[in-house]
Parts: sequence; structure tokens; C-alpha cells
Amino acid sequence: MSENLGLATPRNPPVRLTRDMVNNGFKLRVNELSGQNTDACYQCGNCSSGCPLAQEMDILPNRIIRLVQLGQREDIIQSETLWICASCFQCTVRCPKGIDIQAVMDALRQIALEEGVDHFGPDQIDPEQAAEVPQPGLVGVYRKLST
Repeated sequence: MSENLGLATPRNPPVRLTRDMVNNGFKLRVNELSGQNTDACYQCGNCSSGCPLAQEMDILPNRIIRLVQLGQREDIIQSETLWICASCFQCTVRCPKGIDIQAVMDALRQIALEEGVDHFGPDQIDPEQAAEVPQPGLVGVYRKLST
């Protein structure tokens, strides 16, 4: 059994940092929109371990929060995770620091939509697919239209 020793994988992409990236104001905007302090996250992973759709995400919820902390706007905005998130609040309930991770995801989707990034809407799901999609996923898609 091999362990992932912090090596880059598709679910754990490498992060390249510069002082300008970390201090670019992206984290402040996310915190302002969400009403949360993302710096409180200490990466316990409870949010990701409880997420019912984690296996479908390209970046796990705790990693999204870390990328926010590091100002990695582009990596987050292009992530499928923002649109896969079911908005079920399981991550928020499991957070020992009381961070409303769902509010952070909503803020990130709002920023992505402001920048013209969108992946799909509920009207683009054909009835056959809808029958196979987990119900929380469909509810999440509709909920995202109201953020």
C-alpha cells in the first residue's frame, strides 16, 4: 500500500505561491462575501471526509479552503468542485471551528459567476440523467441558482 506523502495528484494539485498571490485580496473578498474567517481552518479534513460527493470532486472541500487561504483564485474558479457541491451542509456541520464552508462555497460560486465561469444549470440535465443523479446533487444545482 503506497501512501500519498504530499505529492501532487489530480485531487491534490501542486500550489505555486508568490507573495502577490497570497496578498491579492481574493481571500478577503471570499471572507467578506461568506461572512467567514477562512484562516480559522486548520485542515482537519472533517469536511472532506463527510462530503457525500467528495469522490466526484477534483479538489476536496478542505483543499478549497486551503487554496482560499493562499489566494489561489484561478485554481478554485476553474474547479469542478464548486459546481459538484450538493449544498447539503454536511461540511459545515462537521467543522470543529464552526466555519460555514457552504457559505464559502456559495461565495466562490458567486465570484465565478461574476467572472463569467459557469458549468451547467438544471435545465441542461436530461431526464434520464436526472433519474440517476443523487437527489442532493439536483437540489444543490437548483439552490446555486439563488446565490
